[in-house]
Amino acid sequence: MAGRKVGIVGAGAVGATAAYSLVMTGSCEEIILFDIAEGVAQGKAIDMGQAAHYSPKGVRVTAAKCAADIKDCDIVVITAGVPRKGEMTRADLLMINAKIMKEVVEDVAKNSPDAIIICVSNPLDVMTYVIHKMTGWERHRIIGMAGALDGARMAYQIYQKLGYGMTQTGDLVIGEHGQNMIPLPQKVQIGSVNASELLTKEEMKQIIERTKNGGAEIVKHLGTSGYYGPGRAVAHMVEAILDNARIVVSSSVLLDGEYGYSDVTAGVPVILGRNGVAEIIEMELDEETKMKFKVSIDSIREGIDTLRENKFFN
Repeated sequence: MAGRKVGIVGAGAVGATAAYSLVMTGSCEEIILFDIAEGVAQGKAIDMGQAAHYSPKGVRVTAAKCAADIKDCDIVVITAGVPRKGEMTRADLLMINAKIMKEVVEDVAKNSPDAIIICVSNPLDVMTYVIHKMTGWERHRIIGMAGALDGARMAYQIYQKLGYGMTQTGDLVIGEHGQNMIPLPQKVQIGSVNASELLTKEEMKQIIERTKNGGAEIVKHLGTSGYYGPGRAVAHMVEAILDNARIVVSSSVLLDGEYGYSDVTAGVPVILGRNGVAEIIEMELDEETKMKFKVSIDSIREGIDTLRENKFFN
């Protein structure tokens, strides 16, 4: 990836935090921001461009006047979409965000045809599926940011229990990015020690519940969703791809027989490298986890079916 150029569609709190994180680590050469709200991308690009004075490598930050200006990017991060409001049903939200995604993806596919897309828009797994259908690209190039955030939230909860090993704690959350996510603290290690050696079953249960409600807890205090965690999780994935790091990150990807499912996007551990998803890791799941995974898949398929019923893919 010679240019190391990253486009970010949606310069709100999450998109801007991801961009700022990449600026501060000096991970890429150029970031181009786009937002539908007039002046937002321009203002933040100037602000970050000034912050880049203290970046280890210096990163060029610019703003696109329209989505079509996001050209020749190695990676495009899509955070565009609206949150659910008032009387809006889940189906309403799905249709609105799917239409936004369709417009954005058309521009991305035309102007950055060789890019890897990281989807952050909600409902995450369904929107990742929409991108697959809209582009027809190889499945390794389209990745939903799910487990990188949910896993960090689980690792945080483990640290809150133990009080040590913050940066040594593994993270593994699979399934749907939502209430049907499946945190697997029993599968992770703190340093070289399995978490099950250090935590009781009751503590594991509490960690799972707190991980699932990790976003809601932030909303309760802030009145809005978190953005430092999601923004850094996005940047972590971008860096892994740009650096061909070949690290394991749970991500929403299109399944083709893995775990017994096809034509559906869901969170599973993958190896991230230069071309996006280098490999999907198939773990052995116990019967309880298989049942939970099926609930996740059914929930994601319900969203996809809603779009089909509304003739979105026609």
